[in-house]
Amino acid sequence: MKTMSRRDFLKTAAAVGAGSVTGPLFSPKAHAEEAETVRIGYLPITDATPLLIAHARGYFADEGLKAEKPVRIRDWSTLSESFLSGKFNLVHLLLPIPIWMRYHLKVPAKIMAWDHTNGSAVTVGGQSDISGFPDLGGKQIAVPYWYSMHNVILQLGLRKAGLTPVIRPQDAALKSHEVNLFVLPPPEMPVALSAGKIDGFIVAEPFNAFAELRVKAKIMRFTGDIWKNHPCCVVVMNENLIRAKPLFTQKVLHAVVRAQLWAKDNPEKTARILSHKSNSYLPAPENVLQRVFSGYANLPQYGKGNIPRAIQHPEWNTDRISFQPWPYPSATRFILQELRQTLVEGDTDFIRKISPDYVVKDLVDYQFVKKAIMYVGGPGKFEMIDPAQPWDREEIVAL
Repeated sequence: MKTMSRRDFLKTAAAVGAGSVTGPLFSPKAHAEEAETVRIGYLPITDATPLLIAHARGYFADEGLKAEKPVRIRDWSTLSESFLSGKFNLVHLLLPIPIWMRYHLKVPAKIMAWDHTNGSAVTVGGQSDISGFPDLGGKQIAVPYWYSMHNVILQLGLRKAGLTPVIRPQDAALKSHEVNLFVLPPPEMPVALSAGKIDGFIVAEPFNAFAELRVKAKIMRFTGDIWKNHPCCVVVMNENLIRAKPLFTQKVLHAVVRAQLWAKDNPEKTARILSHKSNSYLPAPENVLQRVFSGYANLPQYGKGNIPRAIQHPEWNTDRISFQPWPYPSATRFILQELRQTLVEGDTDFIRKISPDYVVKDLVDYQFVKKAIMYVGGPGKFEMIDPAQPWDREEIVAL
């Protein structure tokens, strides 16, 4: 698939913001004609699991909705552009992307729920001497997108280690305290690492597990061991569609939240459904996906006594990837604060001009997901949600 240029992406976004795009998501008439068909776009990563399981297990059909087969997209720029142009009306996006869309590009992207928690890692070459963030000085590290939780968490770790992230050509000289960052589509990362073109990457699963099993790479650190049960991808819809079709929206959220609950409770079956020998939702064999969904608590491999030590907080009792839909306001606020310190390509002035408290209220729609949580049995169905205080939490970050 051809990756769209930054200029073309911004041109499309500008047209959407100006109201000149009249695709299915942006035309009131199209809402009435097409809103009963769910059109899903996704990247081939485990972040998309709830959308894929909802389709595979017929949860959209159970809600009386027609759902087309989800369409696999290779990179975040293309998926974002396809959402903006109206090709898809239900997508998963890295949490900072809707912030960029809504407040920089001025398009009506709305976060409807968290898609999953954790599910990513920093991975390095199997023969490298990298054991932690301080060892990344002078290295080439790939990220999946500038506006990603991966970039935010990676740079949080670099700052803590006294290192400076930079954005330069890969053949440019680096000082010992500099770390060169660049965007690489997730499917290309294990190959680039194996070929020695990069020193490491931070990305969603299953590409960390794939690199472990296929190119003998090492997990330097799981992101969920840095920020406990952090969000990564979120469920995103268009605000115009939400307002025009609230019943459709609620049914979509019912199906997605139901799929999250099932995936959480059935990790082995989830891996089997998503594998390329089953439904080919993800281009990964079942053993790689089983490593993702069931292989986190293997402390002899990841815990104390290992170099690198990928799990440093076993007391957190987190999973390599898990699922709960509630979009905690405290996490959105924390992301905004971290974005202000995160190096990205392009203009970032808009981040400093928006209030985190305003974004918490304006970017996220809480009503549909809350109803969907109650629909599947209440917050107690999800272990990560405290039933005594289900809608708020304290963010825990420890490097």
